[in-house]
Amino acid sequence: MFKIMIVEDDETIAGILKEELQKWNYEAFAVDDFNRVLDVFKEQSPQLILLDIQLPSFNGYYWCQEIRKISQVPIIFVSSRNENMDIVMAIQMGADDFIAKPFDLTVAIAKTQALLRRTYDFNEADNFLNFNRTVLKPGESKLYYEKREVDLTRTELKILELLFLQKGEYVTREEIMIQLWEDESFIDDNTLAVNVARLRKKLAQVELTDFIVTKKGIGYALNKEAAHA
Repeated sequence: MFKIMIVEDDETIAGILKEELQKWNYEAFAVDDFNRVLDVFKEQSPQLILLDIQLPSFNGYYWCQEIRKISQVPIIFVSSRNENMDIVMAIQMGADDFIAKPFDLTVAIAKTQALLRRTYDFNEADNFLNFNRTVLKPGESKLYYEKREVDLTRTELKILELLFLQKGEYVTREEIMIQLWEDESFIDDNTLAVNVARLRKKLAQVELTDFIVTKKGIGYALNKEAAHA
């Protein structure tokens, strides 16, 4: 599960962002001591920061610079100061994106998801894969969805990794079996079908029904609609 740090002194906006992010299966928290932003970042190790410009004591530009001294964590500025110069300044300070207030929550979530996807999908150090509202952590052999988790066998994990990397496009049975064979899983078509069926049952237990779809004569894919509800 991705952890998102909200640095926003307007409690209403911070609360709305936190609530909406949690609906999308993110672990979101808001900073309440604006003199300890860097300390909180070090303590919590979030995967993304939503950062206002106008803050008590030190502004968002300052905190962005301080964080950039020790981390390349993705940062999105969220601010009513949305003139071109403010946006340019934010990028120069090390921000990855900018959301102007007042903002649409749909846009804020979409930008957050896009930046997380660009940053972590192929980052071997963090080793996260995400698809819609689900997160796959190969290092833990687990899949996360809405604060629930699924323990995966080695074969189930490898199957999901291949499907996650294709982002809803179909992967042929042959491609999956070749990858599993190279991983010393020694699997044939019947064994693959059994493993996919078992995996579907596990996913259904956390309400990810029809998360894996089959196309006859082609193979398997993640259902682009299954995790949107």
